[in-house]
Amino acid sequence: MKISISTIGTRGDVQPYAILGKALAERGHEVTLSTAKNFESLVKSYGINFHPVDVDYQEILNSDEGKKILKANLFAIQRNLDKLIFPLIEQSLNECYQLAQSSDLFIYRPKTLSDVFTGQLKTKSVRAAVVPAMEETTAFINPIFSGFWLPNFLNRWSYKLNNLRYQFLRKPINQFCQQNGLPEHKPSKRDTLSLYGISEHFLERPKDWGSEHKLTGFWFPENTRSLPYELDDYLSSGEPPILITFGSMPVKKEIAAVIVESAGEMNERFLIAASWGDWHLEDIKMPENVKIIETAPFELLFPRVKAIVHHGGIGTTAECLRAGKPMFVCPVLYPVGDQYFWGDLAYKKGLGVKPVPLSRLTASVFKERIAQLTNLSLGINCTEMAHKISEENGIEKAVELIEQLL
Repeated sequence: MKISISTIGTRGDVQPYAILGKALAERGHEVTLSTAKNFESLVKSYGINFHPVDVDYQEILNSDEGKKILKANLFAIQRNLDKLIFPLIEQSLNECYQLAQSSDLFIYRPKTLSDVFTGQLKTKSVRAAVVPAMEETTAFINPIFSGFWLPNFLNRWSYKLNNLRYQFLRKPINQFCQQNGLPEHKPSKRDTLSLYGISEHFLERPKDWGSEHKLTGFWFPENTRSLPYELDDYLSSGEPPILITFGSMPVKKEIAAVIVESAGEMNERFLIAASWGDWHLEDIKMPENVKIIETAPFELLFPRVKAIVHHGGIGTTAECLRAGKPMFVCPVLYPVGDQYFWGDLAYKKGLGVKPVPLSRLTASVFKERIAQLTNLSLGINCTEMAHKISEENGIEKAVELIEQLL
């Protein structure tokens, strides 16, 4: 079968779909993943075909305007609608639509807005997500808006806010529909199979969901790499360090300085995986107990550290759970975005300390939360969760459900 997969965003938005694509390809299907052009090498490393969308989301996020948009700066968003945002939406929709028409099965991330045309397709389609932000439930607030406090009785209402994006993006959506001879379209309401790469041990499946919505378990990459010798040697040379990583999210130098200086005053070893963050602090001498690396495979690094400070992306959160490590989540996207949702859930389940938005992090709060990470009960809870996670195979379950549909 020819299967196409479409997603957009940063690395954490692409890798789960590449993992799913690889598993489907290993079952004999011809798989093509469509996403931003800067992820070509990542996608091809999973042994599947790549269909580029001519945009680099990471470059946009790291631009001055992109950083303002990340802060939910309404003026920056409004200023960049016609120049930056609308063309990306229109182009992405066109690429998705053309690819979907030539496939036997179209798997898409809801964030691509592909549901504006899936009702017009002759081929079958599957929603695949790692954030349960589309289906209404009373069980929890829409994760995308978890940074805003709402009473529990408004949980279902919070999902109505999803409809605002179709109003906000009406112009590029209508242009796409006109270009392709499609009627001006509202999102498809048909009972499409919806797969979520999330473990029920972490997030309980809402009882008011329809039967077409499935939590499969997390979609983890295979352990096919090894740690660099220098890093392995560092990890073996003393007490396990506390890892700090914010993945693809930008980190302000002022915040980075607070973290580094505070870490230098504590009786712990710290390891910072810089990734896309700028941790080169000219005015600060790097403390002896702080080491900075560019990046490392999380599936191998996380089991070797004591605890993890991160931005709250579901991919990083899942790796913390798999490794059985306590976490301190500092959402970079706040109050809009799902990062606070996962950090708060980990805190409520006794798997981490109370999250603090990165923009509000102070030296005293950092030291307080780091001290709390070593709490014995946290370690016990995390070990128990890791055992439950190890008994799941989310990718295998997802492939099974997809092939049943085919």
